[in-house]
Amino acid sequence: MSLPVYCTPAERIGHACYRLFCYSVLFFLIMPILIIIPLSFNAEPYFSFTEGMLNLDASAFSLRWYQDMFTNPQWLQALKNSMIIAVASTLLATTLGTLAALGLARSEMPFRNAVMALLISPMIVPVIIAAAGMYFFYTSLGLAQTFTGVILAHAVLGTPFVVITVTATLTGFDHSLTRAAANLGASPARAFFQVTMPLIRPGVISGGLFSFGTSFDEVVVVLFISSAEQRTVPRQMWSGIREQISPTILAVATLLILFSVLLLVTLELLRRRNVRMRGIRE
Repeated sequence: MSLPVYCTPAERIGHACYRLFCYSVLFFLIMPILIIIPLSFNAEPYFSFTEGMLNLDASAFSLRWYQDMFTNPQWLQALKNSMIIAVASTLLATTLGTLAALGLARSEMPFRNAVMALLISPMIVPVIIAAAGMYFFYTSLGLAQTFTGVILAHAVLGTPFVVITVTATLTGFDHSLTRAAANLGASPARAFFQVTMPLIRPGVISGGLFSFGTSFDEVVVVLFISSAEQRTVPRQMWSGIREQISPTILAVATLLILFSVLLLVTLELLRRRNVRMRGIRE
């Protein structure tokens, strides 16, 4: 965005310095991530740029590590486990988080602030503490080292994101619509699915995507309460770094970066759709 014509030279210099500072911070944050992408095409089993890569020699680049990712049974099993756990925990977290947000949206709910603080506490408490607590609790219930335990643990970590996004969506919700539906004879369930749900759907989907990303990326909880049968992609990457260093990790990381970009783009599209539904001009 260009500056107004009446800005003084000092203001223009200050604005240029401010933009340079912002770009420098962005470069500092993004470059360590972007370096992973070209390294994943390294033909040699190294975590550094070879002389051929620096000279842009075609023989120095290869897809061997991507092929290894899709042919290695350990990586395929880890990907399968991650998808199963992420999808199941997302469905559970989205359902529980949406119901909790609907209750918190009611002004007559007692101890609303205390309940809200309790629900979002997994975002505030350090993950290592939550993982240790889950380990002892799930072990006493016999849920440790089971898919059920891992799914429940990931649902706990993902529910706060759903609560926050759906609660924010319900902030400007017109409750007279549900009362009008009730006056017309609609049951509470029908009023929810035909009136409330279409309006808050962008917030529900956004919260579900955040929950899915949190589950797919989680490694600390998995290290505590999972076994080899529930090994996920992040845990496989962690084990690969410690036990068998292979550039396949870089290929997986590149795909995860692309997945994160697609997730952010989807969230932005949902946000814009929600803004258009509310009739707000940006």
